[in-house]
Amino acid sequence: MRTAIIDIQKLKQRGERFAMVTAYDYTSAQLAERAGIPLLLVGDSLGMVVLGHATTVPVTLDNMVHHAAAVVRGTAKALVVVGDLPFLSYANVDAAVSAAGRLMQEAGVQAVKLEGGKSMAPIVRALTSLGIPVMGHLGFTPQSVHQIGLRVQGRTAAAARQLIEDADALAEAGAFAVVLELVPEPLARFLTKRLSIPTIGIGAGPGCDGQVQVWHDLLGLYDAFKPRHAKRYAEIGEATVAALRAYATDVVTNTFPTSAHASDMDIAELEAAIAAAG
Repeated sequence: MRTAIIDIQKLKQRGERFAMVTAYDYTSAQLAERAGIPLLLVGDSLGMVVLGHATTVPVTLDNMVHHAAAVVRGTAKALVVVGDLPFLSYANVDAAVSAAGRLMQEAGVQAVKLEGGKSMAPIVRALTSLGIPVMGHLGFTPQSVHQIGLRVQGRTAAAARQLIEDADALAEAGAFAVVLELVPEPLARFLTKRLSIPTIGIGAGPGCDGQVQVWHDLLGLYDAFKPRHAKRYAEIGEATVAALRAYATDVVTNTFPTSAHASDMDIAELEAAIAAAG
């Protein structure tokens, strides 16, 4: 049985922290589930770490459906949250319902994630009224990178007040959790105490209810950008390069494959085949 949204909300009520990680394919989803990660995010960060774009903006709804479906097939217990509804796919209520519907029906996700605060409250309310669970996303919102830049959000009194109002609006509209990205630690702690729904931090310090990180940042698989808020728990990228070099060397020196890596056959059968072939 999958982790349910109510299970995540109960963790907050009990004061228990939880981890979320991005996953973009069947294999990574299986590994994350084996590790006991309760919450998976199929992030539009796949635009950069999987598809090679400079930002998340070029990611399409078709991209998200394709990758989310693979993650769902690789899991049985985790709650799969698609994030984000990609750029411009939720510009209005009708578009949001259509996009979220595709992600739930075609990909099989259990919830969706969208960026924005008070202005998104009507869309959150419309989706949740139709039975579509929604996770919010405040602070640095990657789809708005060309407008707000890649920097911490909410450092001034006015900006912090705006984030507080945005968080309140998302919670009131029915969001079941909210991601706080690149939000100052004191503000993130305040929001975590203020909100009845879980907060999930990324670059927002240890005071949030949960934490989310990008798969490739955790495992050392992406070198184009190394965010300060990420911690590398492995260097799988370097280990992969070393393994591939060793494989190539073995092929060039004819030490791999050996007969042990191949199949045998009855020589009489081979001779009969050769004779028949002339």
